[in-house]
Amino acid sequence: MDATRLDDGTATRLLGIAIDNIQRDHPVHWTHVIDGDHRLVPQRVLHPVFAGSFDWHSCVHQTWLAVRLLRLRPSLTGADTARNALDKLVTPDNCAVEAAFFASPAGRYWERPYGWAWLLLLDAELRTSDLPWSVAPIAEVLRDRWLEWISVARLPIRTGTHGNTAFATSLVFDAARATGDTELATACAEAALRWHGDEAGYGGFEPDAADFLSPALTTADLMRRALDPAAFADWFDAFLPDLEAERWRVLREPFPVDDPGDPYGSHLAGLALSRAWNWEAVADALPDGHRYASLARTASAAHREAGWSYVFGGHGYMADHWLGTFGAYLDVKAF
Repeated sequence: MDATRLDDGTATRLLGIAIDNIQRDHPVHWTHVIDGDHRLVPQRVLHPVFAGSFDWHSCVHQTWLAVRLLRLRPSLTGADTARNALDKLVTPDNCAVEAAFFASPAGRYWERPYGWAWLLLLDAELRTSDLPWSVAPIAEVLRDRWLEWISVARLPIRTGTHGNTAFATSLVFDAARATGDTELATACAEAALRWHGDEAGYGGFEPDAADFLSPALTTADLMRRALDPAAFADWFDAFLPDLEAERWRVLREPFPVDDPGDPYGSHLAGLALSRAWNWEAVADALPDGHRYASLARTASAAHREAGWSYVFGGHGYMADHWLGTFGAYLDVKAF
């Protein structure tokens, strides 16, 4: 993995934002179903590890970002502050509380699949490093929950937001491979083929106003993990046979963002970043000389430039609580 594209100055800024975010309790977005007054407790009581950064899943992936940067760049300015914050949050007692929630009926579906996927990726990052923290108790519960769900899920969710199953499954696939979890990796591969193996002539309209993921490109990014290069090239040719047509300009070129500080505007800013890594991964997976390889690299470069322009744009907390992860993931991908 080439970690050189993210310079130390940018990495330091991202690390500082992430650590501020994971310690910040408010504003908070509650998404729990409340079945009694006894459940009306602060988020930090229910989720003592991941109560910051506006919502649970963002706190998880901002923690992943901090851990990833500390692993790759242990001497960054602010690294000691980051370690101290993680020491206070990622404790055995706190993880036990989080694990108990997900083992309970209330946690059976909550944050599936997006939050679960980021937690399993964070767990894999910690398991394969010499860093001192562990989220293993939470990961053990969510791994079982994931297998229970994905092994029988007949249909994907193709939305461009948190419910997208291709994106989440890609993250879990990477985590499984990194930790040598063949059962989990096989379940992800089988789901990818079950959901998308026979898809051809993609006809969706992208983007929607709230998208931070591309349904088409996240599907392709998952399938390049599940197929060998030759099979993936055949699949991609069938999936988007007319990729050079005018109608797909909206997929090849970054979509303009009128207000990155608006919650949905921040999503569209993130869309540029996620498309950049999707296009890059597609280009890398296609054989040399493939008719779409150059197109994919050009599209990735355009989306990279557009996406990074929003990361430090001062667009407010609706962007700042999560967007840095997507910028970093583009340049310091998992494993």
